[in-house]
Amino acid sequence: MELLQKQVQQLDQRQIQRLELLQMSALELRDYLQELSQENPVVDLNDPPAPAEDAREDPRLQHLRWLADTDRQNRYYQGLWEYEDDPIARIGVSGGLEETLPQFLSRQLDRLRLDGDTARTVEFLASCLDGDGYLRPPLNELARDSGIPLPLLKEGLAVLRTLEPAGVGADSLSQCLALQLERAGVDGPALAIVREHLEPLARCRYRFIADRLGVSVDEVLSALKTIRELDPRPGAVFDQPGQTPYVYPDVFVEEKDGHFTARTRAGERPAFQINGYYKELLANSGQPEVKDYLRKKVQAAQDVLGAIAQRQDTLLRCAQAIVDRQEDFFRLGEQALRPLRMADVADAVGVHESTVSRAVREKYLQCQRGVYPLGYFFSRGGAGGDMGGAAAKALLRRLIDGEDKAHPLSDQKLCEALAAEGCPISRRTVAKYRDELSIPGASGRRAR
Repeated sequence: MELLQKQVQQLDQRQIQRLELLQMSALELRDYLQELSQENPVVDLNDPPAPAEDAREDPRLQHLRWLADTDRQNRYYQGLWEYEDDPIARIGVSGGLEETLPQFLSRQLDRLRLDGDTARTVEFLASCLDGDGYLRPPLNELARDSGIPLPLLKEGLAVLRTLEPAGVGADSLSQCLALQLERAGVDGPALAIVREHLEPLARCRYRFIADRLGVSVDEVLSALKTIRELDPRPGAVFDQPGQTPYVYPDVFVEEKDGHFTARTRAGERPAFQINGYYKELLANSGQPEVKDYLRKKVQAAQDVLGAIAQRQDTLLRCAQAIVDRQEDFFRLGEQALRPLRMADVADAVGVHESTVSRAVREKYLQCQRGVYPLGYFFSRGGAGGDMGGAAAKALLRRLIDGEDKAHPLSDQKLCEALAAEGCPISRRTVAKYRDELSIPGASGRRAR
């Protein structure tokens, strides 16, 4: 008998959870905590549990009865899958559009009987999908950030791409459409076109495609009809455009002694504490099943508390790094914005660039000038000199607002005026920025 020693990297669920919470917006975090309080009895967000009506009964027995009822309820919801042939048919009804795409995908894992690490990996990948259902970050980057071994990520991605809606988990439009065709068992020209000839298809170069594939133009047109029935944005069905989008600032900037300081909404998030009754029950119960159940629930709650604390710390450090580098903006306005990359903030904070990307995702900053998404403060320095694109647009608008309307400035004159203000950019860039600002050309601005 030969013994082999092998080193295996274990999946760190806490690290995955921290990454998932980091990229949540304030509203998403609030909803997550509310769901957590419903699933985990030891989590106390608001009012403590009401006292038992029958004081003569041992509260521990009441608790065991409650656990049994909860377990039966959970089994009922999980058992819905046994009678549900088409899970996507539930979208739009109870449990449909009221849930997110990651939640919808997670529900489908119950019937697959995956091992724990694989299931958690699929859930992690589902949380990394964008609103269209695409997985944009490369797997090697996710492996580096999450600590999940690359082979396990590849295995999890393969599982994710078998779930509904078809096409989720793709990294491109071509792959998204191909996954849908493969799921439907469609082969031939349609599959070859979405894999290799989407660009000429968009240009209606049907003869070119037919020659390349060795088929007739009629076959290409038939394939086009099939392709048009596919969904290029399989995750968008979970968008709820009818809902009013609320902006909930995560970071507040205050000026003290001539210096701008960032602070988070730490004291304003829902109260989250371990319920004292259950802590006492855990300490004093003589029933092993109660202690084991509560021990797991308390540990899960403490892990979330740790993840939230780290989220707040990372968000605050990233926000302060942004404020330090954009201090002129808070003094002078958008024309003073400077080029700033996420890599610059990552270097200042001492984290990976993808961590900064998650930290600023759907987070908002409130200052005396208004409320801005944190992503607003980043640019690639598209304008010349030390000025960022947003600042160049602000300067361009100011020049146009101050021009003689009887003799408006041409794009070339605007280009020269911007250069004189320390913003040397090309005439083509001036025209591009003007279009993005919905400002007409010189002839359209001339007073009549």
